[in-house]
Amino acid sequence: LRSCSPGRARRTNASRRAYLVGRFGDIYAQERLDAETLLRTYISDMEMVQRIIFIAAVESFHAAKMAYRQFKVRVRETLSLGHSGPESLEDTVLDYIVRHEDLYDVQASVNEVIRSMNINPKISFPPEIDFIVISTLIRELCRVAFSMQTLIPPLDIAFGTDGELFSETKYHRSFDSDFTAALVAYHVWPALMENDVVIVKGEAVTKR
Repeated sequence: LRSCSPGRARRTNASRRAYLVGRFGDIYAQERLDAETLLRTYISDMEMVQRIIFIAAVESFHAAKMAYRQFKVRVRETLSLGHSGPESLEDTVLDYIVRHEDLYDVQASVNEVIRSMNINPKISFPPEIDFIVISTLIRELCRVAFSMQTLIPPLDIAFGTDGELFSETKYHRSFDSDFTAALVAYHVWPALMENDVVIVKGEAVTKR
């Protein structure tokens, strides 16, 4: 640790943030569509497919944030034993996590997401298939969400509920939306937030 100059995580914050925001956009454009195509082979209802993917994104962020908190506690406990500066213990902990993100057990988070999805009453799946078929999407979302927790300030996704008032600042309307409808029927992709400010719009379907 002593070989690492103080505040490395803070110094690289802007470049890491730019990369992660871009990666979130890439997942929306690539892995999300791959998952959609895969799910359509099992489920004919496009709304259900999109609901599954949205819930996968929400659960991935939840699982990754929980894992990050637990990881940070363990790192802090270990480093506090021998910490003497010059940087603060918090900065030392953050530097360590940024440099050792490969120690994050992403598979444990993927398993947690799939467990949560299996008991979610809003989504259903043919009994012979498992949500593990979209584990590539879940894994990439967990990785990005975990890394986003190392930013100052951290990034998170917006909370979304069916029936909420549609917000132009938070979402794009899906092409099959009723553009005169005021309420969100369901969400396709979450918005990305920084300090409660939308930095990347999500996608929602509006219907009367």
